[in-house]
Amino acid sequence: MTTTRSLIVPEGMEFIRDELGYAPGVLVNDTLYVAGQIGRDEQRALVAEKEAQFVRVFENLQRVLHAAGADFNDLVELTSYHTDMRDLPLFMQVRDRYLQGCYPAWTAIGAASLCGAPGYFLELKGVAVIGCGGR
Repeated sequence: MTTTRSLIVPEGMEFIRDELGYAPGVLVNDTLYVAGQIGRDEQRALVAEKEAQFVRVFENLQRVLHAAGADFNDLVELTSYHTDMRDLPLFMQVRDRYLQGCYPAWTAIGAASLCGAPGYFLELKGVAVIGCGGR
């Protein structure tokens, strides 16, 4: 079996590869590894309000999934990093809007800070197997 490896760089996320030196996603055969996504909008501005930032993180994750031909149903693992673990109920409410009936393995980790700057509440990374449909 031949192993294939492709960088997944959605439109508008080229700066991650070009300026920061990593790929938003790496596809190896049918397995997609999604790098940590944060709450920046298309203009690279941090979304300040907590719930809106959580939504933006999931939207950014979705952009990487879609660029690889995957969707949330293909997620098999999700790791969330939180600067305040008391945000878990709100995080779970937002998560459930995107992962309707999809149950990936999930680990939540507390972090003192994210991105080396104040105001970041969540970072989310995941692994998807394209076409597995996850239900």
